[in-house]
Amino acid sequence: MTTQMQWLYEEGIGECRAALVAHGRILEAQIERESERVLAGAVAQGRLVRTLVPKKRGIVRLHSGEEALLEPLPPRLAEGGTVLVEIRREALGEAGLDGERRDKLATARAALPGQKAHPGPSLLQRIRATDIPVIPCPAHEEDHLEAHGWGELLDAAMRGEVGTEAAALRIFPTPAMVLIDVDGSLPPAQLGPKGAKLAAQAIRAMGLTGSIGIDLPTMNNKEERNIAAAQIDKYLPQPFERTAVNGFGFIQIIRRRERASLIELLRDDPALTAAMALLRQAERWTGGHGTGGGAVTLTANPAVIERIRRGPDWVARLEKRRGGAVTLAADPTLSLEQGHAG
Repeated sequence: MTTQMQWLYEEGIGECRAALVAHGRILEAQIERESERVLAGAVAQGRLVRTLVPKKRGIVRLHSGEEALLEPLPPRLAEGGTVLVEIRREALGEAGLDGERRDKLATARAALPGQKAHPGPSLLQRIRATDIPVIPCPAHEEDHLEAHGWGELLDAAMRGEVGTEAAALRIFPTPAMVLIDVDGSLPPAQLGPKGAKLAAQAIRAMGLTGSIGIDLPTMNNKEERNIAAAQIDKYLPQPFERTAVNGFGFIQIIRRRERASLIELLRDDPALTAAMALLRQAERWTGGHGTGGGAVTLTANPAVIERIRRGPDWVARLEKRRGGAVTLAADPTLSLEQGHAG
């Protein structure tokens, strides 16, 4: 087990995965799904198709066909005019009040003079830019991601629950902000710092960004509240802004928002999330013989099987990687999470 920080990187079918690890645990986890959507950091040509607030806000249609919210509008830009924009935040899926899924457009600003069109950095490019060693994790080798708790972290993100009876978090993403409720059996003076540490670690691990509110227990005095706040500063890397812990135990954190958090990504399309997990399992299935490869059958809920069928070339890529035929079997008695390869 290495104590040095390093990125584990896995190029899967349908998505790429990365985890920053040290001391046997995951500090940060990121997933990048295959998509035609523009990535944060891209500079792209677009056309203003609608003005929402004169001189302030409008919608541009990029050459790819995707639309983005442009703010502020450059002077003298009229509807129908072309403009070079920089993508500040990628499009996000969001549940409405009626439970229906909605998309939030990517956000953009006018590109700076001299900038040229270019794609946004991929997940692999972003982690390489950190200057931390990147370790490739091919499917035919030991599952290093799982050895560091990948499955547990994804399960926690799906459930929005972290911790134990002594100190636990419940995480609630909302359209306005992410709310983290801290509860547990420890006395408030101990639960405050412990809950703040758990919250900081979860925020980093799950990539929670934007406005984040943490509801700590009500502590007895300012000194106890300062001790709790210090845990945020210790375990959550900059850049971020935060308030002090108020008398009711509430602290607010602001982190720059560029893409979906792990919670948002996994929950946005549960059938797709289950399909990605099943394809990952199928890549690594050995049939109990100690070596991978050969034919495999994927059995799962019909919605999961349909998502795999709809993948552009996922089955073909799995067959190529395994060197054998792939059979898809739909079983309506299985939940989304119960798919298996065998």
